Amino acid sequence: MTVRKIESKTRKPKRLRVCAYVRVSSMEEEQLASFENQIAYYHNHYKERSDVDFIGVFMDRGISGKKTARPEFQRMLELCRQGRIDFIHTKSISRFARNTETILSVSRELKLLGVDIFFEEQNIHTLSSEGEVMLTVLASYAEEELTSHSFNVRWGYQKKFQRGEFHINAKRFLGYDVEDGQLVINQEEAEIVRYIFESYVSGKGANRIAKELNANKVPTVTNRQWHESTIRNLLSNEKYKGDWHFQKFYTPSLGHQSQLNQGQVDSYYMEDHHPAIVSKELWQQAQECRQRRNGTTNPADYAKRYPYTGKLFCPYCKKSLRRQLPYRTPTWMCATYLKQGKSTCEGIKIKESLLDSWKLDLTKQYTIKKKENDRGKADYTYTCQEGAGGDNTPTQTQVEGGRLLSSVHRPRRTAIKL
Repeated sequence: MTVRKIESKTRKPKRLRVCAYVRVSSMEEEQLASFENQIAYYHNHYKERSDVDFIGVFMDRGISGKKTARPEFQRMLELCRQGRIDFIHTKSISRFARNTETILSVSRELKLLGVDIFFEEQNIHTLSSEGEVMLTVLASYAEEELTSHSFNVRWGYQKKFQRGEFHINAKRFLGYDVEDGQLVINQEEAEIVRYIFESYVSGKGANRIAKELNANKVPTVTNRQWHESTIRNLLSNEKYKGDWHFQKFYTPSLGHQSQLNQGQVDSYYMEDHHPAIVSKELWQQAQECRQRRNGTTNPADYAKRYPYTGKLFCPYCKKSLRRQLPYRTPTWMCATYLKQGKSTCEGIKIKESLLDSWKLDLTKQYTIKKKENDRGKADYTYTCQEGAGGDNTPTQTQVEGGRLLSSVHRPRRTAIKL
């Protein structure tokens, strides 16, 4: 029997696919400088390494570590799930995430995928035997540290507000730019703001103004479509008359969304803080117009005031009709048509006086229909909606030229298109 020796093959060690993760929570100059230094550090650290493939640096600017919805953070995790990353290098636990639950859940998921996270400041590898124990302790400490830091930041902001100091962000603020830390008027955008205020005070509704701006392809400050709510928010913004209300919103505690401040924390109001785009008189007129038109914002009070609310529906999009006051004439119009225009729904509108003459049973719901008669005038009909308390022989009432025609009781017939 002959024994033949088979020489072992020398395998080249697998090159580790490495990336780095960097995050700063604000866009302040000092933090951005640290951000750039970290990026340069990782590139220099790995560029001479022949045993690794350096994929690059994933970077999130101005995003809190409390949030997991960080674009670059999520992109990095997705590449790990695809098997394209073996090793993540980050400065510290707090740079990776500020939430204990997030840190542990992500590290455990990546551990099952064979991906190691190295926290340089704490000298922890998540694939090591003691990694998770150390990580749990230090992550809890990082979260407590953030809570303390958040308190100190809020306290600092309160002191700044008392002195009239604040951080200006004009990215979502139509009509102004920031130069040397001060608000200056952007004349081109300011024309849009003035147009909105003047149009509203002259009698146009917020929805109509929004549709006009969209029709003329005038974008919002974030390059999106205008909506009724966008116009209303702009009209109520005191900054356009040169004032500034600090702390209108606040964050109750760590992990919560910001909420409207209704007296829970102190707020501060500063008059003539910066150049005004509209006069105080015009701004006040707009607020008075809003109050007159809105009347009440409580849905129950609104339904009590307008009994047709929730009872009338469009035949095209099936959405409810809303009460409007064109030329001071109470009219009920399709909600879709009002919000999105004729391109979305043909819409229907009917005068409230005509509805009153029908003496509808308001325990039921109705679909309003319209067609032109031989004289080119509108004839209106209504049908009781299925399941709304109607029977098989609903009363169908037709109006011709504003006159109420006799009601005829007859079985409902189905129209078949030939």
